[in-house]
Amino acid sequence: MVVFPSNKAICERLNGMACSTMRRHLARLVTGGLLMRRDSPNGKRYSRRHGAERVTFGFDLSPLHCRAEEIARAAESVREGDEQIRRLRETISLMRRDMAALAAFGKEIHPGHSLWDQLRDTAALTTSSLRRKLPYDELANIRRNLERLLDQARNIIDGTTTEEMITSGARSEQHYHNSNADTVVLEPALEQGGAAGVEPEGVDGVLVAEHSDLVTPPPPKIPLHLVISACSELKTFYPGEIRHWHQLHDAACHVRPAMGISVSAWEEAQRFMGPEQASIVLAAILQRFDSIRSPGGYLRALTTKAAAGEFSCGPMVMALIARRDVA
Repeated sequence: MVVFPSNKAICERLNGMACSTMRRHLARLVTGGLLMRRDSPNGKRYSRRHGAERVTFGFDLSPLHCRAEEIARAAESVREGDEQIRRLRETISLMRRDMAALAAFGKEIHPGHSLWDQLRDTAALTTSSLRRKLPYDELANIRRNLERLLDQARNIIDGTTTEEMITSGARSEQHYHNSNADTVVLEPALEQGGAAGVEPEGVDGVLVAEHSDLVTPPPPKIPLHLVISACSELKTFYPGEIRHWHQLHDAACHVRPAMGISVSAWEEAQRFMGPEQASIVLAAILQRFDSIRSPGGYLRALTTKAAAGEFSCGPMVMALIARRDVA
């Protein structure tokens, strides 16, 4: 398996690459054991027939065939590494949003605390860092630093707001107490939506409207502790702690494959609902998993409504809380 192209032919096939650059790349392939040189006495590359025998001088490609499985494994390893980095960057981006929101909220309830300025500055630096292509180790260090600061902020805020949020949640539960216990409740506006030929399981008579292009919504205003309280099944399948929105997103990504929801359906939901609200919806679907015939189809139907601006996860969560209290 010996080929004998000229340097000019190789450069032309490489869209006009400089000959010196091409030779440098060839040398690296030879050093890496992916090519072998079969040099003629004068260093030229050619093929010549001597009777019934053909003698060829050039590059031997047989190592590529012999090491095909090794190359495929290496390529898969690189793809997995790229996916890990993509997931980590996404998590850091969500943590940065958490940090900015906590800084603004914390400044209202504890205006003199120095932590809020540190959170704001760190969020800005994180935004700058994410513009660069950082290796996994550096991204992991950024995540650890953000987690430490978020925990500090949450500990300060929880001491002030937990009682108020629980009281507010109790009032909301009473408001939705009369909801149909066997139905996942959506926004009232959805009952008037236009048809798109898809009906989400578990919601009778609700048709899906065609979506339009919308900007990704901001993080939901519903307290995270109410989401965790309503969707207790999530903690059964995800052993990690869930105290911040990015941790809820991690948990949703963790359980999504086991629920039979495709990657494309999940990515569409995140695009139109936002990562946080999509994570809430997935947790709610998991909570009612036994009564939903097609979780993937249901998520797509809700995504279509979100794209049309006709969906909010708030009533969905409150209906689950009301159902739990009735039980």
